[in-house]
Amino acid sequence: MPEAKFKPVEEQLAYVRKGVAEIVPEEELKQKLANSVQTGKPLRVYLGVDPTAPDIHLGHTVVLRKLKHFQDMGHTAIFMIGDFSAMIGDPTGQSETRPPLSREQVDANAKTYLEQVYKILDREKTEVRYNSEWLGKMSSYDVVRLCAHYRLARMLEREDFRSRLDKNLPIAVHELLYPLLTAYDAVMLRSDVELGATEQKFNILVHREIQREYGVTPQVAVTLPILVGLDGERKMSKSLGNYVAITEAPEGMFGKLMSIPDEVMWSYYELVTDRTPQQIAALKEQVNSGALHPMDAKMRLAEEVVSGFHGAEAGRKAAENFQRVFRDRQAPTEMQERRLRRRPDGLLETEGPDGTQQSISASPKWPQLLKYLAQVESISAAARITEQGGLEINGKIVNDPMAKLDTSRAGSYDVRLGKKRFLRIIVE
Repeated sequence: MPEAKFKPVEEQLAYVRKGVAEIVPEEELKQKLANSVQTGKPLRVYLGVDPTAPDIHLGHTVVLRKLKHFQDMGHTAIFMIGDFSAMIGDPTGQSETRPPLSREQVDANAKTYLEQVYKILDREKTEVRYNSEWLGKMSSYDVVRLCAHYRLARMLEREDFRSRLDKNLPIAVHELLYPLLTAYDAVMLRSDVELGATEQKFNILVHREIQREYGVTPQVAVTLPILVGLDGERKMSKSLGNYVAITEAPEGMFGKLMSIPDEVMWSYYELVTDRTPQQIAALKEQVNSGALHPMDAKMRLAEEVVSGFHGAEAGRKAAENFQRVFRDRQAPTEMQERRLRRRPDGLLETEGPDGTQQSISASPKWPQLLKYLAQVESISAAARITEQGGLEINGKIVNDPMAKLDTSRAGSYDVRLGKKRFLRIIVE
């Protein structure tokens, strides 16, 4: 018997279960893991992604992280890019037929996806496949033979199809083909496990049945919850504007994560960090008992997430910057700088956005200066913010819109406009 290189089955199962919505059927996964331990042969675990948009956000990483968990346990992680199926479009959650993407759009998005997924997956240990490898070569005979393995009545049990039928909304025939063609992916990959969001459960179970029809041992379906967006209510989505892109700058990512409702952060801890259920429960108990402030718990979450994508140092700096700006109400250590030079004629001069030199009066009012430096849309808007106490100069609130910049001498002015805009003005 080959020496086992995998952790005990129960230990692996516990790791898989973290953050998972459902394992179908779990007993089969347990048996597959046991066989893997006994033979030393890794399971083939795959995640199929249609590159329908160029950016990956934190919601997408929930299933990617689970693929990484299998990879960390020594199993084969397959990241399959649905470059063929993306041109059909999965109708899941759609109330109408999705417009197909062009080959150029799909190729461009696929390239961007790969650049981003390696922030999570190990590049050297990830098997990357494209389903055009086999779907693009299928003959009409192959497609008809594939369709013969599944009944129309079963396909129409799918919730979104049934809903559209009830509402007399159209369903195109090519949409019915989507679950079958992607099932052929599972046949060709000979996968043991497929990962997907809960909304993909129907598709993954179809894939399992089609594998059996083609004489392949059926895979296990592992589904994961949908990550709620920053608004705490709806699915994280770029179109809804409630998302965190994984390529965002550390400070921006940290700030967005700090905006989520307190009660939502626990699902984030579960789905986008490596903390164990026991550690999360202990942290939650500290918050409930008053031993830990919810904001401190959220700051730990934000630092962990930022560190995962940008490194521990970036995570630490983002946390320190947030502490300075939003809790201690100090200026960030790094901020945009604008230099004003005093000319012999008394006017101030600076470089405009187009690189040309621009001038302003020697002692401008603060609202006038902020408009001149393109920090506000209008002088009146700057005046309104000032009157409402939203302008700070070197840590002191200035609420008089008639107050002027002192240019009688050289100096540096740290400006806070509202809650999040900072600027350092240096008079030379």
